[in-house]
Amino acid sequence: MTPADRGTRTPEGAAGAAPADPSARRPGREFAVAAAGLAAGAGLLLASAGRVWATGDLAAAGPVAPAPVEVTGGDLTGALAGIGWAALAGIAGLYAARGWARRLVGALLAAGGAYALSAVAGAVGPGALTDAVDGAASAGTARAAGAPDLLAAGPAMAVAGAALILLAGVLALVRSPAWPGMGNRYDRDAAPRANPTGTPADLWKSLDAGDDPTLDAPGGQAPAGSAGGVADGDGTPPVPPTEGSDESKEKR
Repeated sequence: MTPADRGTRTPEGAAGAAPADPSARRPGREFAVAAAGLAAGAGLLLASAGRVWATGDLAAAGPVAPAPVEVTGGDLTGALAGIGWAALAGIAGLYAARGWARRLVGALLAAGGAYALSAVAGAVGPGALTDAVDGAASAGTARAAGAPDLLAAGPAMAVAGAALILLAGVLALVRSPAWPGMGNRYDRDAAPRANPTGTPADLWKSLDAGDDPTLDAPGGQAPAGSAGGVADGDGTPPVPPTEGSDESKEKR
């Protein structure tokens, strides 16, 4: 066989190969969606924690003008940053864990997202904002002068981030056991295999044809010509020459 013939040769079984099943790639896509949701949700929570949520004025006793005060999301609740970092760690946890451990990680992420939503709801209440403005006073006699003004951008970012983490956690809780993970490519199938090898010459022929000789042939049969040393023709294995045979004497 010339190199040109080898280059134009069609691998055995390639013509009848069926197209890849789109459903086989669905677990990987679901994991990518969950990871993207967790990353986006964590970023929104971390950003909202440092953003100004409310402004107010502090008034002290005496003829002193009120001092403006800004309150960030981190001042109102410390849960936002903590849950944001936990969501980022959850991406690695989902990739490294398997089976029920992944479901547990998903449940924890969903619980964290729900807790972040409740923390935001409690932080934007009028009483919580006033207490936060009072807590910003360096002197104990200063108090908030009137109701603080709530800014919508910070709480909206926190709600969106918490919702993304909650949804990603629910998706992981339901679908994560089928997702790809760390070390899956090195797993071996525990099912018994038929003899796929045969002689060394058959292995080289399979490699030359573009086939993987370590995989089972269709129907669980060994590749052609690899019946464990069975001779072609009548199907009877060859009998080695004995010491007294004519063939053995001729070789000597």
